[in-house]
Amino acid sequence: MAYRGNRRRGHRQQSNETFPDRVFTVLVLTALLWVASEYMQGRPHLASAGAGLRSVLWLPLTIGVGLLGLHFVFRALAALSSNTDSARNSFDDRRDPLFAGAKAQTGPVTEVHWSSKVFAAIEWRRFEAVVETLFAQAGYETRSQLHGADGGVDIWLYSKNPNNSVSVVQCKHWQGNPVTVKELREFLGVMASHGIKRGTFATSSRYTSDAVAFAKANGITAQNGNDLLRLIAQRSPEQQARLLEVAYEGEYWKPTCASCGVKMVQREARGNGARFWGCTNYPRCKCTLPMKTVD
Repeated sequence: MAYRGNRRRGHRQQSNETFPDRVFTVLVLTALLWVASEYMQGRPHLASAGAGLRSVLWLPLTIGVGLLGLHFVFRALAALSSNTDSARNSFDDRRDPLFAGAKAQTGPVTEVHWSSKVFAAIEWRRFEAVVETLFAQAGYETRSQLHGADGGVDIWLYSKNPNNSVSVVQCKHWQGNPVTVKELREFLGVMASHGIKRGTFATSSRYTSDAVAFAKANGITAQNGNDLLRLIAQRSPEQQARLLEVAYEGEYWKPTCASCGVKMVQREARGNGARFWGCTNYPRCKCTLPMKTVD
C-alpha cells in the first residue's frame, strides 16, 4: 500500500512537471495551424477551408493561454506560501524555550567552557552520560541503562581493584527544585535491595539541609551541580573537552523518553495550547515531560 501510494504521488508529480510543456506544445501546434489557415485564405480554392479552420482555432488558443497563465499564477502562489511557511517555522524555532541565539550545527548555541549553563541546556540523558564519563575518567568501569525501568539505579560502578567492589549512582537532572530527604531515602532503599553500602546521588540542582545530613549518615555521596563542576575543573583540559563533547552530543536539548529511549517531540495541549514534550510513540507510550520556560 505504501509503495502504491508513493507511485501515485510520483505520477502526480510527473504530471505537474510536464503540464506546462504539454500546454506549450498545444499552443505551438495551434500557432502553426493558424499560419496554415492564413496561407489557405490566400488561395481562392482553399479560402473557405482556411476561414473554417481559423474559427475552430480560437478555442484551443484561448484555453491554452488561459491554462498556462493559471499555472504560473498558482506556482507563484505556492512559492509565496512555501516562503511564508519557512519564515513561520524559523520564527517557531526561535520561540523554542531552549533556543538561545543563532543555532550551532543543529541545536542552540553551545558553551566552550564548563559552567552551570551547560547543565541548564542539556537534557537528562546527556546529564547522566556526563556523570558516567566523569566516573570513567576516574578509573571506574561503568554500565548504564539507556531506557526502561532502571530499578532506581542509573549507573553501575565497578572498581578495578582485586575485590571488584560495586557502587551505584542515581542522577537527577533538576534545575529548580532541590533534592529532598524523600529522594535520598528511596535511593537508600535501592542500595539496600542490592546489598550495596556505598552510593552516589548526583544532581544538577541542590540538596536541602536535611537531605545532606541524611546522605552523610547513610554512606551516600551527595553531589550537587557545583560539586560536579568542581570535579570537572580538576580534570585535564582534554578530559574537560571530552565531557563537553558528551554533553552536546546529538540533539542534546531534546529530552529522551525514559520508557522508549527515543527523542521526544514538541506537542501542544488541546485545551490551553500549552507546549510540552511527548513521546514519538504516542499513543503506545504516553510519557510526557514539561517544557522549560524562559525567565
